[in-house]
Amino acid sequence: MAMQERIREGAAGAILCDAAVSSQVGDDWFDPAVWRARDALRQQGGGRGGVAVIDTPAGECVLRHYRRGGMVARLMGDRYLWTGADRTRCFAEFRLLVAVAALGLPGPVAVACRYRRHGLFYTADLITRRIPGAWTLAECLGYGRLDGELAGRVGMLVARFHRAGIWHADLNAHNVLVTPEQLYLIDFDRGRRRAPADGWRRSNLRRLRRSLLKLGAAAQGEAVFEAQLWQPLLERYERTLHA
Repeated sequence: MAMQERIREGAAGAILCDAAVSSQVGDDWFDPAVWRARDALRQQGGGRGGVAVIDTPAGECVLRHYRRGGMVARLMGDRYLWTGADRTRCFAEFRLLVAVAALGLPGPVAVACRYRRHGLFYTADLITRRIPGAWTLAECLGYGRLDGELAGRVGMLVARFHRAGIWHADLNAHNVLVTPEQLYLIDFDRGRRRAPADGWRRSNLRRLRRSLLKLGAAAQGEAVFEAQLWQPLLERYERTLHA
């Protein structure tokens, strides 16, 4: 059954959520301090997103605050220009995740999101269900667990999304999650559905390759990386894409 969304508007912004949990979700769900006071903040990480793992009445979830990166962060921080509710980063990502789930693709399950208006700008947050027992692909690489078999599974994962026309704006080793059962793509901020085209697909793959190289995947030499990791990834990608 497709998820039904519900929007609750307030004076300062709006909450968009899964109708199944709409009666429970309020502004307090987006405040890590509230979860900490309830002894329900399991983990809080730094980084650009300000990610927290929270134990909610709907189950264990991930709360992410949207924050800019790069040079623009010095000026804008966590503020984005207001151009309408449907164009907010959180509403767009929430709805893309709903589409990902409807396509049967392995991504985070959207629970709720919120934007808050601040004059010409807004801030935003997103809550998704936590994927338990997962390692990032970057962690797998760091602990020597990335081999040709896993690289092939990554290629298959990416191809499934590409075949469905799902473009990930930041395809890197930190946004691939590995569990014993299957692999997932996470963090679809700025992602969108696109018409099939080799250009954006190849650009996505090049971004993933740069991420792996930056994290040291070619420590034994680029030729070894090509033969043992990248070629298995590409071969599985091509087979899956054209299956």
